Amino acid sequence: MGKYLPRPGAWERAGLHPPRGSDELLPSGITYGPFTMSSSTPATANGNDSKKFKGDRSPCSPSRVLHLRKIPNDVTEAEVISLGLPFGKVTNLLMLKGKSQAFLEMASEEAAVTMVNYYTPVTPHLRSQPVYIQYSNHRELKTDNLPNQARAQAALQAVNAVQSGGLALAGVPTADGGLPLGQSSVLRIIVENLFYPVTLEVLYQIFSKFGTVLKIITFTKNNQFQALLQYSDPVNAHYAKMALDGQNIYNACCTLRIDFSKLTSLNVKYNNDKSRDFTRLDLPSGDGQPSIDPTMAAAFGTPGIISSPYAGAAGFAPAIGFPQAAGLSVSAVPSALGPLAITTSAMTGRLAIPGVTGIPGNSVLLVSNLNPDAITPDGLFILFGVYGDVHRVKIMFNKKENALVQMADATQSQLAMNHLNGQKLYGKVLRVTLSKHQTVQLPREGQEDQGLTKDYSNSPLHRFKKPGSKNFQNIFPPSATLHLSNIPPSITVEDLKSLFGNTGCNVKNFKFFPKDRKMALIQLGSVEEAIQALIELHNHNLGENHHLRVSFSKSTI
Repeated sequence: MGKYLPRPGAWERAGLHPPRGSDELLPSGITYGPFTMSSSTPATANGNDSKKFKGDRSPCSPSRVLHLRKIPNDVTEAEVISLGLPFGKVTNLLMLKGKSQAFLEMASEEAAVTMVNYYTPVTPHLRSQPVYIQYSNHRELKTDNLPNQARAQAALQAVNAVQSGGLALAGVPTADGGLPLGQSSVLRIIVENLFYPVTLEVLYQIFSKFGTVLKIITFTKNNQFQALLQYSDPVNAHYAKMALDGQNIYNACCTLRIDFSKLTSLNVKYNNDKSRDFTRLDLPSGDGQPSIDPTMAAAFGTPGIISSPYAGAAGFAPAIGFPQAAGLSVSAVPSALGPLAITTSAMTGRLAIPGVTGIPGNSVLLVSNLNPDAITPDGLFILFGVYGDVHRVKIMFNKKENALVQMADATQSQLAMNHLNGQKLYGKVLRVTLSKHQTVQLPREGQEDQGLTKDYSNSPLHRFKKPGSKNFQNIFPPSATLHLSNIPPSITVEDLKSLFGNTGCNVKNFKFFPKDRKMALIQLGSVEEAIQALIELHNHNLGENHHLRVSFSKSTI
């Protein structure tokens, strides 16, 4: 596809102002949400301390249309769309390759806000080049009459077919279950040009951005490091393959080759540095035992299939062993689409990843920018409990905007950080990072605490205490639509609408499940309202010995 320079009038037909003098084309500046970076402020919001920008116009208010700058000339429409996929449905795309720019329209403003919040501290990369994202002043894209839009529309149609049809892609033969042949929730991953070690934890960090990872098995076949990775949903597998296939994990090496596996589910026997079932924390480590089921071994290699994944890796030794997870922050994996800038020491073989804080394998999170007038330990327990079993919560006595949240393990803390960092709660944007503390200390006897530290280790409200629980397969990002369950038969639609309305929420839609009135979906006015409602109403007593169960839904009404 050649470079596209919009002919006169093209911007107007797209519902945009012409580039000359437009706030969308700041020659030397960029605006991020509520922040305008002056010439004296390092652009740390983009993960780039060396460049400085000057915002010469007032900041844009949130919009579902996002403006992308400095996109590579050879980037594809699918690659640009993939930046938005983890955050929600992408409804339109305008590529301006001659200007190295693009406009991406999300289905909702909430999805766009989540996307900008995520990419503010983490610069996304396409084709190894940083891409800068800001809100557009425009509320929608009108591209019907624009030239050279065929490829963009084809890419969007393919994605929309996946999202709306349960992976029933147009032109793709489907099995009886409606799933395209050859596509499942299990991906087969080959890492080529393995110059640096790639661990199970590194794969988890990269692939968990696209959905809930249930299981991973790593092995070596034909002198290649390979992995099988199972998502909770085939749609997540599709997005991950589309976004990551052919990308490098590290600069100019460790290239991902991804395909759909013929397997529909993985059977993991041991949790160790070669295999992991994230739904079964009770599995043994099985030291010295093969991590893969014999039937899988027959399909993917020979007896002793699990050899060292680091063979041939330039003599580097494994940097980390399981269960001491890598503890990599997702912010170290820019969009999981570009190379991870690293330095190595040939003496130790360890990876040093700039910008990563916290102790490897840490299960304690630092939550900052809280609203001290509204937040409580119980509120944090309920919210973070959506993504793992919270053991302890401590709101800082002298700085109540900060809190420590201790999860059951490092995997759950990473999952909670992935989903909650950048979300808005009680009018403040949450910042969630790995803490340097490895445990939350309870106050000593007689020590003043004002009830700010609580131990939830034995709470009956833990969602994941049962190994293999179905809750592991129903972990979704915060959304404006909530899933309700455990509703007694006497409760009506109006009862539930009134209950949620009394929390200050705007109830937009509601429906009971047709075949099971114990469950329902309720759509609220915003993601922030839904988060607040979940905190306040999860485990609410509805009478008749029924306590309401509330979780985020991937569905819409």
